[in-house]
Amino acid sequence: MPWWHAPALGAPGRPDPEDRDLLILLETAQMANLLSNGASTNGPSAIAGTNRYVLRPEVQAGVVERICRTGRCRLRRTEDEVEPPALRWDDGRPWRFVIETRCADPSAKRWTWRGALRRGDDRMDLAEPMVLLPGVLVQGVGRAARFDDGGVYLWMARLRHEKEMSLAETQQDSMLSRILGEARVPADELVDGLTLDEVDLPPQPRLVIRPPRQSWASDNLIAELEFDYEGARVSSFPPGRVAVQTAQARVIRRDVKAEQRARERLDELGFRDAKDFRVDPGTLELSPKKVPQATKDLVQEDWWVEAEGIIYRPASDFKLNVTTGIDWFELGGQIDFGGQGVALPEVLAAARRGETMIALGDGSMGMLPEDWLKKYGLLVELGNPDANGTLRFDASQAGLLDALLAAQPGSTCDTSFHKVRTQLHAFEGVEPLDAPPGFQGELRPYQREGLGWLDYLRRFDFGGILADDMGLGKTIQVLALLQRRRARRQSKGPSLIAVPRSLVFNWKQEAAKFTPRLRVLDYAGTNRAALRDTFSDYDLIITTYGVLRSDIVELSQIEFDYAILDEAQAIKNAESQSAKAVRLIKARHRLAMSGTPIENHLGELWSIFEFLNPGMLGTASVFKKATTGSSTQDDEARRVLSRALRPFILRRTKQQVVKDLPEKIEQTLYCDLEPPQRKLYEDLRAHYRSALLRKDADALKGSKIEVLEALLRLRQAACHPGLLDPARVGEASAKLDMLLPQIAEVVEEGHKVLVFSQFTSFLAIVKSRLDEEGLVYEYLDGRTRNREERVARFQNDPKVPIFLISLKAGGLGLNLTAAEYVYLLDPWWNPAVEAQAIDRSHRIGQTERVFAYRLIARDTVEQKILDLQQKKRDLADAILNADNRMLRDLNRDDLEFLLS
Repeated sequence: MPWWHAPALGAPGRPDPEDRDLLILLETAQMANLLSNGASTNGPSAIAGTNRYVLRPEVQAGVVERICRTGRCRLRRTEDEVEPPALRWDDGRPWRFVIETRCADPSAKRWTWRGALRRGDDRMDLAEPMVLLPGVLVQGVGRAARFDDGGVYLWMARLRHEKEMSLAETQQDSMLSRILGEARVPADELVDGLTLDEVDLPPQPRLVIRPPRQSWASDNLIAELEFDYEGARVSSFPPGRVAVQTAQARVIRRDVKAEQRARERLDELGFRDAKDFRVDPGTLELSPKKVPQATKDLVQEDWWVEAEGIIYRPASDFKLNVTTGIDWFELGGQIDFGGQGVALPEVLAAARRGETMIALGDGSMGMLPEDWLKKYGLLVELGNPDANGTLRFDASQAGLLDALLAAQPGSTCDTSFHKVRTQLHAFEGVEPLDAPPGFQGELRPYQREGLGWLDYLRRFDFGGILADDMGLGKTIQVLALLQRRRARRQSKGPSLIAVPRSLVFNWKQEAAKFTPRLRVLDYAGTNRAALRDTFSDYDLIITTYGVLRSDIVELSQIEFDYAILDEAQAIKNAESQSAKAVRLIKARHRLAMSGTPIENHLGELWSIFEFLNPGMLGTASVFKKATTGSSTQDDEARRVLSRALRPFILRRTKQQVVKDLPEKIEQTLYCDLEPPQRKLYEDLRAHYRSALLRKDADALKGSKIEVLEALLRLRQAACHPGLLDPARVGEASAKLDMLLPQIAEVVEEGHKVLVFSQFTSFLAIVKSRLDEEGLVYEYLDGRTRNREERVARFQNDPKVPIFLISLKAGGLGLNLTAAEYVYLLDPWWNPAVEAQAIDRSHRIGQTERVFAYRLIARDTVEQKILDLQQKKRDLADAILNADNRMLRDLNRDDLEFLLS
């Protein structure tokens, strides 16, 4: 700092307003008074009567300018100079510091720097000024002027001292990043010889994890963090504002918030500031035990990570290709890990072994793409690895490959498979078909679309599930298909349909009504051996699942035109005898019908599709393993699977297709137990709570039978004491007290009523009370043989207003549209079963509004069941959804909730 000399400033005897103002300026500017009254402990010898000050940079120019304008500001160049010359103030614009850059050797990418001062078109070499301080400079001609160092005074001072610097391009980028990060002016005002555009780019964090260089250091590993802005690498410490890339002629504005989030992420993973003072500032450390998980997480989050000398690469590109064989398709492809390609089967094999990384050709490790494998791994796992590094798929699995290619941009296929994809997509534009000649009645618009879809399946040899809501006429659509084949002489032999025993009558009745020309054979009774010899005389053979199991050896020798399963959820267990039997049936075409193709879990869907399109969903074990999760990523996999199966499943709800169907009103009626019934329930609840909840988790897992017994008894106690003790059938019950008056009122108004319960013993009590009231009713449970007569009587006889039905026996195949009121006396675990019961009345043919009531005993296990039911209701309504095991996987928390 120079010594500015203003003679006799403010001297006694010469009061001057200007002098006083200057003194005030010096004091208010908080100048440092270093020498007072000619005495000093620092600096050069003082002249008697002279004060010396050190001017702070921010006020230096202003003070010097003010003193210069008095004509008394002098610059002493040597200590013995008695009368230094006065300085004149230059009123021009400030001189600006600039860095003049020049590429000295383009091949070696070397640059030279010189400093200069610019003012308009004028240039001054950085060495020329006699004095160059923050805010002010002094030229040799005795002039002082303002000077703008751009906020980088120290860098300017370095260049003034070194005169010229030679830098490699990487050094230049690093130094310019630091200089421009400190500067208060833009790059184009500070750097000459380079055109640099300012841009915003996202940073990729880069982390190097290594052992400490000193053997005596901590056991923890050292970690160094930097950020890569498309080739411009910057250290995380100290934080900076910009990064320079000379080759790309740009200044990158660093994303300070993103860099801060990266540092916070490391903190979450257990990284801490290194305790060893010998390492560079900003260095981190991490326990070796945490390195594998931290590396995995960071690479999956698109970090570049090198740990102990090994680089870990994320999957960056997926290239898939489908080619066509004789009766199969081959899926080839590879996954790219930062320029290192690995064949798809090799990646899948590593994933099957439970590995999270795979060795790459250059010695680095590729992080398996877990997100991609969870979304699409199910589809590719359903193929079989081939020796040539591809996966082979059966022709029936074309839908899976189509979904995979659609979900993976950039995938390719050959001409033959492209044609197959076109056929698969044709279902989206299926043409509705009119009812065929010989069909009695009229098909609704959605039923005509359904007939078109069934014909689409036939044309391309696909099997499919007609999964319309209950009551929308699935039977009618299938009968129309069979009549169409008969009228066009397309059928080659009879078709076989397997149904629950309770539906044999319904199929015969519907066929006689809508397709009287179809020749129908009831193959569900005795003397079936003789009937088999007559199969060729019929168009449709109706049998039951039980008969099919018994006669499968003989039936498997016959080739049918269509093999059809009604209520196909009957084969949901792939290991059941029914499921194994239907898979042995030979048929040119296959069809399944079910309003609830998935009642509990996706494994049920595999069983049905194994009948429809054998091999389409791979092996049961692979499919089960890939579809039993419940995370968001697993949901993604199921959505992709849903897309693959979409051409093979047709589901329409009442709300979607039948705008003129009367409204269905559902309501839950809560009953309050009277004291005697409440005491019975609470005593029972306390007993089971004590017996079950004292068990530990392992013991509880082995007590499922006891758990089921407890829940059954509590539900019975909520319904009627007589369900627990036959001697108490005459006692009161809250549900009967609510039900009987309502039934009497409904009947009095001329309406018909369905009453459902899963407990036949409860229905027996209701029967006795109705007898006492003199009310006429019909009754149906699993032991009822003349079902059709009882249904017909209720439907057609106005003197029979009440139908008592067991929930299990009456949930399928019954058309009870005469009823307008439905009462469910007890809830069941699966709401789809309840919905089937309600839809016995709310279906095609119903012309009146339907009222459905559930009777629930308040503050009992029934009310708890309603809370758990919602989980299953979502599953029952979805074509594909998560695995819901309910009772089978009832845990301690669920049990405590139910017994609370």
